Amino acid sequence: MNNPKTTMQLGMVGLGRMGANMVRRLLRNGHHSVVFDSSAEAVAELSKEGAAGATSLADMVSKLNSPRAIWLMVPAAVVDETIAELIPHLSKDDIIIDGGNSYYIDDIRRASELSSKEIHYVDVGTSGGVWGLERGYCMMIGGEKPIVQYLDPIFATLAPGAGDIPRTKGRPLNKGTAEQGYLHCGPNGAGHFVKMVHNGIEYAIMAAYAEGLSIIKNSNVGKKTHDIDAETTPLRDPEHYQYDMDLPEISEVWRRGSVIASWLLDLTADAFAQDPALSKFAGRVSDSGEGRWTIKAAIDEGTPAPVLTTALYERFSSRGEADFQNKILSAMRFGFGGHLEKKD
Repeated sequence: MNNPKTTMQLGMVGLGRMGANMVRRLLRNGHHSVVFDSSAEAVAELSKEGAAGATSLADMVSKLNSPRAIWLMVPAAVVDETIAELIPHLSKDDIIIDGGNSYYIDDIRRASELSSKEIHYVDVGTSGGVWGLERGYCMMIGGEKPIVQYLDPIFATLAPGAGDIPRTKGRPLNKGTAEQGYLHCGPNGAGHFVKMVHNGIEYAIMAAYAEGLSIIKNSNVGKKTHDIDAETTPLRDPEHYQYDMDLPEISEVWRRGSVIASWLLDLTADAFAQDPALSKFAGRVSDSGEGRWTIKAAIDEGTPAPVLTTALYERFSSRGEADFQNKILSAMRFGFGGHLEKKD
């Protein structure tokens, strides 16, 4: 972990899977934290570990020294509500940091609204998930440069640091903080804009792994018995699909020196090792908004993004959102050709 020279005090609102571990990482590196969550149990747990617990947002603010820095790690849908509750208790030059997955356009609005009250706003796209406590968090930051610099000891502690990742060939020494795992991307909204696109890319990478591994899983289709009827395209060359592949081993070998090795592949291999059939998963994949916002930005910019768009639509389909349109397809086929749906 990093060891910044300056220790700071930070208020943390939201002690879920990421917020609580971010506080733990700060505490382990000598920072001070005042914490609040709607769950008194979550507050009590972190109080045992050295944080100062608060019973309300007002109580948290009262325990922070000015200028106060308050990090929100709450769902995007309640950020505005939380800020509205905080504002009456804040003073000039206090700082609100949104580390969740807010829409960058909301950041621009919030920064403007808070500026009129002489309160600063910083948006931080945060990636690291439940592994961040030990690995650190990659952070993409938007806001006023002096405020971001003031918060640097917090960012430096939460970030993963350079670690054992080789330096990029030709990269100048001391160019900036990016190779430490955090970056001031630009003014308000820039952090969440970069994180938005990051998550859009994440959707597409995950979809590529899922589709490719599914093709390998079905490479034994030639061994199976198939109905012969007018509703089914026959498999022309069954002898070409006679493989029984070991997906856990394939995902493992790809991790070793392959050009598609990645942390997402590591997680896939872990899942296969525990349950090769992935039997505890239903395959309904949520989307938390960033993929949609990425595609909207691509449309507004006139930037082609067919892969990212398809990955988002696949998530919709996984949740049954295509069921009705598929019924329409079946109805049309029956109408023009009397085609009956095949039963599984």
